[in-house]
Amino acid sequence: MLELKNVSWGIPEEGTEIIRDLTLSIEKNRLIVVTGPNGSGKTSLAKIIAGIVRQSSGKIILDGEDITDMDVTERAKRGIAFAFQQPVRFKGITVRDLLRIADKNAKDCDFCAALRKVGLQPEKYLSRDVDAHLSGGEIKRVEIASVLMRSGAYTIFDEPEAGIDIWSFKELIATFETLKRTSGRALIIISHQERILSIADEIVLIEGGRIKAHGEKEVLYPQLLRQAEVCPGCACNDAHNDCFREESARKKAAQ
Repeated sequence: MLELKNVSWGIPEEGTEIIRDLTLSIEKNRLIVVTGPNGSGKTSLAKIIAGIVRQSSGKIILDGEDITDMDVTERAKRGIAFAFQQPVRFKGITVRDLLRIADKNAKDCDFCAALRKVGLQPEKYLSRDVDAHLSGGEIKRVEIASVLMRSGAYTIFDEPEAGIDIWSFKELIATFETLKRTSGRALIIISHQERILSIADEIVLIEGGRIKAHGEKEVLYPQLLRQAEVCPGCACNDAHNDCFREESARKKAAQ
C-alpha cells in the first residue's frame, strides 16, 4: 500500500501552498483516477508521489517503509514509476534502446512482449527512433511500454490523453483496460477525461490542493456527471465539467 499522511507542498518563493494537509491511501491491483479543476494540484500530487518534487511536510509510506526523504531515483528502485504528460523524444535513440534503458537485463523477446501489451507491433517499432516521426499516440504507448519494463508496483500517468488524436486515444483506453486486468499494479492516472474516469476502480477528486471526495467509481462517477450537467454553458470554474460537456456533445453528435 502507498500512503500519504498529512502531505503539504507549495512554492516557497511565492508563499503559495499547492497541496494542503493531504492524506490518501492507494492499494495495489487498483486503477485510480485523480481528477479536478485546472490548478487544483493534480500534477503536483503525482510529482510528490514520484519524488520529482519534495513535500514540505507530511510522510509518504510505501509498503510499510518510510520513503519521505527518498529522491526520485530511490523511489523508482522501490517500484514507483512516472510517465510524463509529454514524453521526451530522443533523436538517434531507438525504441529498443529506450526499453533497454528501462531494463538492462531484458532481451528482445521481453521488448516485444511489452510493445504488444500496448498495441504496437514489435517488428515495426523496435528499430524506429524515438523522435518526431512517431505520432503522439505512438510515443505515449512506447513510454507506457518502457514503464512496463520496470518492475514497479505503482505507476503514475500524468494526463496521458494530452496531445493525442481521437483514434490514438481509443487505443490508449484499450491499453489501460488491459493493464487494469493483467498488470497487478496500482495505476494512478491524472485526468479529467470522462472516458478514463469511466474505467477507474476509484476516483479521487481534488480541489484547492485538498481531497474533496474519494471513493469507488460506481458512486463518484455518476455524481461528477450530474455536476457537469447542472450548469451547461455557464462560466463555472470547474475545468473537468467543461471536459465532460465537450465529450457528451461529441457522443450525441456521433449518434
